Amino acid sequence: MRRRSAGAARRALSADGPAARVLLLLPTTTYRAHDFIEAAARLGVETVVGSDRKQALQELQPTRGLTLDLRDPGTAAGQIAAFAATNPLNAVIQTDDDTAVEAAAASERLGRPHNPPEAARAARRKDSLRRILRAAGVPTPRYDLLTLDDDPGAAALRQTFPCVLKPTFLAASRGVIRADDPGQFVAAFRRIEALLCEPEVREKGKDAARLILVEEFVPGFEVAVEGLLIGGRLKVLALFDKPDPLDGPFFEETLYVTPSRLPGSAREAIAATAARAARALGLREGPVHAELRLNDRGPWLIELAARSIGGLCSRALRFGTGRSLEEVILLSALGRDVTRLRRESRPAGVMMIPIPRAGTLRGVSGLDAARRVPGIEDISISATIGRPLVPLPEGSSYLGFIFARAATPARVESALREAHRRVAFEIEPAR
Repeated sequence: MRRRSAGAARRALSADGPAARVLLLLPTTTYRAHDFIEAAARLGVETVVGSDRKQALQELQPTRGLTLDLRDPGTAAGQIAAFAATNPLNAVIQTDDDTAVEAAAASERLGRPHNPPEAARAARRKDSLRRILRAAGVPTPRYDLLTLDDDPGAAALRQTFPCVLKPTFLAASRGVIRADDPGQFVAAFRRIEALLCEPEVREKGKDAARLILVEEFVPGFEVAVEGLLIGGRLKVLALFDKPDPLDGPFFEETLYVTPSRLPGSAREAIAATAARAARALGLREGPVHAELRLNDRGPWLIELAARSIGGLCSRALRFGTGRSLEEVILLSALGRDVTRLRRESRPAGVMMIPIPRAGTLRGVSGLDAARRVPGIEDISISATIGRPLVPLPEGSSYLGFIFARAATPARVESALREAHRRVAFEIEPAR
């Protein structure tokens, strides 16, 4: 297929022309469905939901839903191309790690601006990410790759401590464990092995579910870059500080606060490192979310994903005259110029409420008191009463999200901590 020029593929639809139509790839496990669908509605954009399960009203509205095999990017791309032959699509939007490769492959088939599928695949696989970044000279941890057939006791004797063990394909710090000595190394290996052998994880990872990545522990202050690639150039949308130390043994994220309180030179170095990493991988279009650590040797790239920030965290961001992150992503995908859009100047932040222990959620109290904390904008409890809770490193979700805005980043952080202190979760211990 002859590839269109970037200008032709990016042209915006005229105001009196047909409504733009986008395919949102929304697996059933995502938090992001509501915010993307609402963003499209605000923009007057028609949405088609592509999911791994049939939508409830799909038979009544067959052009508004598409059931896809999200386990195979090639198959999903073919299904999308067949649908688009009679229902033209202006863009295919990934919403999380599980749909980044599928969106790239489908956009390639449709001739839309896209990431090369192999670049999106490398960003999703942590072993490929490390290999490519190290070959390109981007600061990133040294690593070793083990299989479940390896003897962890023997492997531990080859390591420099502290180190970090992790699956190669899971997100949100799932299965990520620090080891400070050989005994902890073996225990971490066995714990990750058990996680990788769970049926849903094994099905998701396929061959990668037999791999464990071991990498050096990089000390330092952790930040997150939320960005947008436009023709290979990185536009930084927000730089988040993570005020809580992430030193292990597990790496559950809690606080994100923007703008960063780091000096300008550090912020510039972080942005430059994230841009170098995206170029090294070959990523060119759409949202990226990067995690970096900053120490006396500069920024180190820890993670780089070809998707936007996870969970409900995007609600902490507003751009221009109040546009959401999802609106900015959609506008860019539809060819609109977003290069001049800036995050609103007022500091903001989000707390991802961690699951403190395994058990069953029986109740939540203190929400009214927490909402009265100055600066708190919203509290969203995403965990379900009566459902089991699984903390990290095996779990993959949070109890909920707290959002704040205030005059300074310090006040945002203080408001989030105080609101969290006032909320109580009744968790019946697991038996």
